[in-house]
Amino acid sequence: MTTQNLVFLAVVVVAAGFFALNVQRLVRYLGLGREENRTTDPIRRLRNVAVIGIGQSKILRDPVAGASHALVFWGFMVLTAGTAEVIVQGMFPGFSFRFLPSLLYALYAISQDLFGLLVLGAIGFLFYRRLVIKPARLQGDKIEHFDALFILSMIAGLMITMFLANGALLAGEPDAFPRVKVVSHAVAAAFVPLDPGTVHRLHVILWWAHALLILFFLNYLPYSKHLHVASSLLNTFFSNTSGPGVVGAMRPMDLEAEGAEQFGAADVEHLSWKNLLDGYSCTECGRCTSVCPANLTGKSLSPRKIVVNVRQRLMEKAPLATGDGLDFARGHLVHGNLAHGEGDDAGTRTASEVQENRLLDNYITEEELWACTSCRACVTECPVSIDQLDVINEMRRNLVLMESRFPAEVQPVFESMERNGSPWAFNASDRAAWAEGMDISTMAEMLERGERPEVLFWVGCMGSFDDRAKKITVAFARILQVSGIRFAILGQEETCNGDPARRLGNEYLYQMLAKQNIETLDRYGVTTIVTSCPHCFHQIGNEYPQLGGNYEVIHHSTYIERLLVEERVPLNGDGKRLTIAYHDSCYLGRYNEVYEAPRATLRRALPVVNLVEPKRTRDRGLCCGAGGGRMFMEETQGKRINIERTEELLATGADALAVACPFCMTMISDGVKAKGVEIDVLDISEVVAARIETTPARLYKGLSSAESRPLHTAVTRSRS
Repeated sequence: MTTQNLVFLAVVVVAAGFFALNVQRLVRYLGLGREENRTTDPIRRLRNVAVIGIGQSKILRDPVAGASHALVFWGFMVLTAGTAEVIVQGMFPGFSFRFLPSLLYALYAISQDLFGLLVLGAIGFLFYRRLVIKPARLQGDKIEHFDALFILSMIAGLMITMFLANGALLAGEPDAFPRVKVVSHAVAAAFVPLDPGTVHRLHVILWWAHALLILFFLNYLPYSKHLHVASSLLNTFFSNTSGPGVVGAMRPMDLEAEGAEQFGAADVEHLSWKNLLDGYSCTECGRCTSVCPANLTGKSLSPRKIVVNVRQRLMEKAPLATGDGLDFARGHLVHGNLAHGEGDDAGTRTASEVQENRLLDNYITEEELWACTSCRACVTECPVSIDQLDVINEMRRNLVLMESRFPAEVQPVFESMERNGSPWAFNASDRAAWAEGMDISTMAEMLERGERPEVLFWVGCMGSFDDRAKKITVAFARILQVSGIRFAILGQEETCNGDPARRLGNEYLYQMLAKQNIETLDRYGVTTIVTSCPHCFHQIGNEYPQLGGNYEVIHHSTYIERLLVEERVPLNGDGKRLTIAYHDSCYLGRYNEVYEAPRATLRRALPVVNLVEPKRTRDRGLCCGAGGGRMFMEETQGKRINIERTEELLATGADALAVACPFCMTMISDGVKAKGVEIDVLDISEVVAARIETTPARLYKGLSSAESRPLHTAVTRSRS
């Protein structure tokens, strides 16, 4: 071992030690977060790592920029073998992977050249994209911009020094690499005119430059937003955004836990360690913000900022909390706006100021949190499986349960849910008024007769009280009746499923309502529930199990499709050619992956229907604006979300718009009215009910003549 090897060994030991120290420190910071078990179903987690992490399935949702980033990632994976060879060579001269079988070594050699070239090309495009194209979602503050360009420059430097070092080596030793290493042999031609001594010295210099750049890059990562290079695969493994567990279900909360003093999150120590790991893993690509309906329409909410703020606050507070000292971690207090002021001067704050600050108010404002529609677009889009919505939900819980801070218009909603069992001040005794004259039994009536229904039709608050939604309820009930389904309703025993309360942060009210419903359902021995409301569908089916309520819950779109497939719905032969644009409900789609059933129902109900898709559709669909309790709040900032979505649907040129959610019905109908356009907005059940052979001319009994018109006319009318 030469002096040069000893010097390099010392450099490697120091670099590895410093990196290990940073890793240890970052792991210790995660300890500030609450405990949470993220080791369940390791097979599913490993599959997520393979598909989302290594396969880059989410990042490839953007076919251009995504492909470039994927090439860089895959290139790093392949080039890691070459990096290992360089490091070992620095300590043990003469080491090479030539001991591998000749074919395997040739594949290794060509992979290094090929992926090195691909990475260099991808980096060139990413430079062009940042400096020339300048996508809006990448326009952060100056430090973030510099950091991104610096990282790109280092990666480019790694590829360039690798090729130059290989070329210089080949110029002096033509047999150092097999001929399949085409790029390195081509580079070697530039060194051939030089004398051997100069070539050797250049090779040593370039080799050292490449090796030192590797070690510098490794130790720069913990101080950069590109820490995700090291943490993203771990984050994907521990994430539940694509399973295991119930996708989209809010974190359970024990309100009766002994000694519990904090509900929800006001600061980083109230979040889970996984929320903090999300902060480490954020690439700041802005994909989450670019699909956020609130941000798209001019609201202050930016999911990217939420996650970046979590990291900023952690890096501000953790050094003091763990005893590292503020100065040591000051390099972490990087880019991004705080709630009040810029983040760039965070390192100048005193220890007492750090202690007085908190995540809520100093970094993230109430206005941002209440702008969220809980649509999960941000979570779906994130390439490294970050759960931005979990942080928002936990902070809303703190605002309501700990500080009683919420929009004024939410107060009557909470009061009505508590007193009347619905978000509106309707009398519970009127819940079944929509069914007058339809000969529909309640569970109590069936029990009294000694009968049991096949399914319980869970009507929901909208379907029970909202005049427009009641039409959907009647249409679906008619479908069940003509199909020979023995069903019942709860009538006045049904109360709100609690979803608005939970999404608005009022966990106490949610659990009160949910437990009441579970008690009622269990008393009747209910096993199968069908509902036309995606919010009821998700809540009862996916979140009631947290409180012991386990039922098979089916959305009416899926149930109707099954009935149509089994030819149990007697349809007439009428129906003109109709172009329909279908709007995906967030709680049906991104929460439960029900995309095809509503479309299949429309195709089967109208054999000549022409289904057209809006600009954003399926798992990329734009929220109607009603989720997350936003149905009960005014939009005072920016453009109304339902207007934005309605414009997209109208742009398809469809004759009618179809939905599968009463909340979406209200929002899209209001959007159509606001645009002054004459076009029908129909629930899929209404489309089917309009073609039932036994459907009377006036389908909706009990509603005023101004509100009820023949569905058949509404569905078959074509716009000229």
